[in-house]
Amino acid sequence: MKKAAECRNFAIAGHSGSGKTTLTELMLFKAKAIERRGSVEQKNTVSDYAADEQERQSSLYASVCHCEWKGKDFFFSDTPGNAEFVGDVACGMRAADAGLVVLDAVDGPQIGTARAWMFARGRDIPRFGIINRLDRERGDFDRTLEKMRINHGRNVVLPLTWPIGAEENFSKVINVLFEKDVPADIADKVAEVRGMWMDAIAETDEDMMMRYLDGQELSADEIKKGMKAAIFAKKVIPVFACSALKDVGVTELMDAMAEIFPSPHARTVIFADNSEIPVSDEGPAIGLVYKSVNDPFIGQLSFIRVRSGVFKADSEVQNVSRGTKERFGALLLMNGKIQTPVNEAGPGTIFAVAKLKDTHFGDTVVLGDWSRVLPPIAYPHPVMSYALSAAKSGEDDKMIMSLNKIAECDPTLEISRQAETHEMLISGMGDQHLNIVLKRLKDVYKVEAKIATPKVPYRETITGTGESAYRHKKQSGGAGQFAEVHLRIEPNPDGFEFVNAIVGGAIPKNFIPAVEKGVMETMNQGPLVGCPVERVRVTVFDGKYHPVDSNEMAFKIASRAAFKEAMGKAKPVLLEPIMNVHIHVPDNDMGNVTGDLNHKRGRIMGMGTQEGLNVVNAEVPLAELPKYATELRSMTQGRGSFEMEFIRYEEVPGQLAKEIIAKHQAEVAAE
Repeated sequence: MKKAAECRNFAIAGHSGSGKTTLTELMLFKAKAIERRGSVEQKNTVSDYAADEQERQSSLYASVCHCEWKGKDFFFSDTPGNAEFVGDVACGMRAADAGLVVLDAVDGPQIGTARAWMFARGRDIPRFGIINRLDRERGDFDRTLEKMRINHGRNVVLPLTWPIGAEENFSKVINVLFEKDVPADIADKVAEVRGMWMDAIAETDEDMMMRYLDGQELSADEIKKGMKAAIFAKKVIPVFACSALKDVGVTELMDAMAEIFPSPHARTVIFADNSEIPVSDEGPAIGLVYKSVNDPFIGQLSFIRVRSGVFKADSEVQNVSRGTKERFGALLLMNGKIQTPVNEAGPGTIFAVAKLKDTHFGDTVVLGDWSRVLPPIAYPHPVMSYALSAAKSGEDDKMIMSLNKIAECDPTLEISRQAETHEMLISGMGDQHLNIVLKRLKDVYKVEAKIATPKVPYRETITGTGESAYRHKKQSGGAGQFAEVHLRIEPNPDGFEFVNAIVGGAIPKNFIPAVEKGVMETMNQGPLVGCPVERVRVTVFDGKYHPVDSNEMAFKIASRAAFKEAMGKAKPVLLEPIMNVHIHVPDNDMGNVTGDLNHKRGRIMGMGTQEGLNVVNAEVPLAELPKYATELRSMTQGRGSFEMEFIRYEEVPGQLAKEIIAKHQAEVAAE
């Protein structure tokens, strides 16, 4: 096992189809980690090993890989570029010390590119760019570089290697800082970039800055030191030129990874309580479980990024997130599904361990005496849901158990029961994501599910005041039932409030809880569409009782009836959930997206830019969004993405409310 200083840990991310998997395959081959180089088209790459990935010829999951180059251990993830599998990008970036974003030289920066930059920036790790596919027709380094500079800043995006030749004539790259023999046709461009690099390098040290301004030359060692300082400070984004398919520029990229990518020592270990410690090869071993995979042969594999210290095989560890103990067997270094057992794993290492009893992604595991936990992993919220039930009668429990097993390995998949609509929901990042989950449910767990568009979880409230008195009287021989309740209901923006305004003992105190309970039970199913009632103040102000026939049940029955009658007099209205929606979209699609939002009763709250993409912030009723993931993909040819979160309930417009209520009443009548 190498020390932390010799470890390089990074995530490869970018838009779908930019060549991430081809680059991963070539790096493993060049480092002799694999004997032959596979291809996406032949469905035999190391990282796209799952059947559904091979079928689609596209990465759907983050694959962990490992190789050795120039005395350095590389641990890295090939992450998916499809927006609906963004959870694995979050996982890969959380385990990384650097983000390598791959761009297609033909298409330039796209939505997946912007998303990769955002995740790396959110992790506050150094970012590197690589312009790939320069051998392709219309592959243009200058054009792609200029778009990157527009998005991130001209003095921020600095090429470290520059291509010689273009398209089919692309043959080699040169280092802009140290290459002396520069072809005349690119000499001016390279000189300009070299000057920008030297400015950034000199700014990292006051002494170097003074000598640089005096016209003195900096040594090669000083340049390398200053370059690393500028990169680690996130002042620059170094950019590499390459063709992973033709193996041009990849050796230079890998050499730079060994030389200037950060080691685990570049960051401290920060815990959830904001305390921190330096990374050390000594002391307690601390690791984050950041990913889980169900292996068909050995069961669930938990992937752990070592933050500090050294884990040992065949040892007992503490799961400090759950206060439990686990037993580690073999520690497995992974290349896709290829497993290599090792005896120990130090800082920066990513290893897998099988068959842990109660350890899940996001947990902190330690070997030694330690109690602080690492911060949880932040995942995007689901944006699409299906209501589902088992296709075969009696298989609902089996379906839910199987889906929960799938969700154990998919942090962006949620299985829940909607209290208002009584539906079982499966929620994820889009229809492709959910359909793959349902296919796995059928193929692996032999359960088929029926899906439907979920009902909207409406609520009901009132806009006026209503009073009602109800007498419940029942006599059928022996003891009877008697209760009379007078209620007043009125709007209460702060939520539900029950007020006891009884004076003179009209209703004995021991029956007041029964009145309140009857009201609360009735509020679970409002009079308009049978949804919960909220934002009301209910006051019991009068009533009557019988010393023999009154009991709690009688007062519950009377209060239910009185509440229903008072609701009808208090101008009841329907409320709908409003979502805060953030849409990332290219310039060309802005008109289509904003126009569509207007048709969806959306209110555009603001616009901005982020990592080169337009961001539209809007408030939209949930009722308008059940298929928005699919609709947005269609409107933008797959170049748009969105996130949403619930913010509040608002009154449904009158005519639309009438239609919803009429539909509900027709369904009730039909039943």
